[in-house]
Amino acid sequence: MSSRTVLTLGVLALLSAACTTGPKSVQAPVTAAEVGEVRPGLVNGYLKRSELPDSLALLPPPPAEGSALLAADSEAYRALTALQKGPRGAQAAKDASLRPPAVTTHFACALGVSISEQQTPNLNMLLRRTLTDAGLSTYKAKDHYNRTRPFVAFNEQSCTPSEEASLRKDGSYPSGHSALGWAWALVLTELAPERTDALLQRGRSYIQSRGVCGVHWKSDIEAGRLMGAATVARLHDNELFRTQLAAAKDEIAKARTAGQVPAAAECAAEAAALATSVKLAP
Repeated sequence: MSSRTVLTLGVLALLSAACTTGPKSVQAPVTAAEVGEVRPGLVNGYLKRSELPDSLALLPPPPAEGSALLAADSEAYRALTALQKGPRGAQAAKDASLRPPAVTTHFACALGVSISEQQTPNLNMLLRRTLTDAGLSTYKAKDHYNRTRPFVAFNEQSCTPSEEASLRKDGSYPSGHSALGWAWALVLTELAPERTDALLQRGRSYIQSRGVCGVHWKSDIEAGRLMGAATVARLHDNELFRTQLAAAKDEIAKARTAGQVPAAAECAAEAAALATSVKLAP
C-alpha cells in the first residue's frame, strides 16, 4: 500500500469520526456554584449590567401628587390590601418569597409540572437567572425616583412584616417582583404554549400580590410588568439563555411523561385563594 493511499485512508477515517461524533453540544450550568451568586441565594443572571433594559429611559415618572393616577393608585391600594387577612393575603405573603428552593415553585400549578433543582435542573436555573435579570432591570428607575412604598405612606402594616425594614429603604417604582413575575410568565408560555392562559393568569395574580401585600402601588406593578417584558425580549439575544430554554422544554416534556406534577390539594388551595381577587386591578 502506497504512502499516499495510507494518508488518504487516514484523512477519511478522521472525517468519518468527526461526522459520527459531531460538534460537542453546549450545556448551560445548573448549579449556583457554577453560575455564581450576586448574594447568597441570588444567582447571577444571563445579562451583563450594561445589557439590561434601561428602566429610566423606558418608563415615565411615577404619578405626581394630586394627580388622577395617584388617586387610582390609592383606590387600588385600599381594594387590594382589604384582602390581606384572608386566604388571598396568605398567598400574597407566600408569593413574596424569593428564596430557594421555594422561589421557583410559584408557577408550578399553572405549569402543571413540579419544579426543583433535582427533577428539572435547567428549568429551575432558567427561572432563577431570569429573576435576577428582570429584577435588576428595575433599579435605574428605582434608585432615581426613590418612591415611597404605600404601606409607609399610609402608615400601615404589609403582609410581610419581617421585610418592612429593608423595603422602606428600597424604592417602590417600578416593582421588581412584578418585573420578574411577568418575565417568568412569558418565558413559561414559550416552554408550554398549551398552558398559556393558566400561566399568564398566574403571572397577573403573582404581580397583583404585591398590591395585596401593600408594598407596591398599582402604577409600580404596571411599570414592573413592562420591564419584565423588556427583559425577556433582551434575553432572547443571549445564547446561553436560549440553550437553557431548550433544555428546560425537554425537561418539562419528560416530567409530564413521568407524572411529576404538583400536589393537587396545594393547587386547589392556590386557585381558591387567587379567585378572590381576579377582578381587581391591576
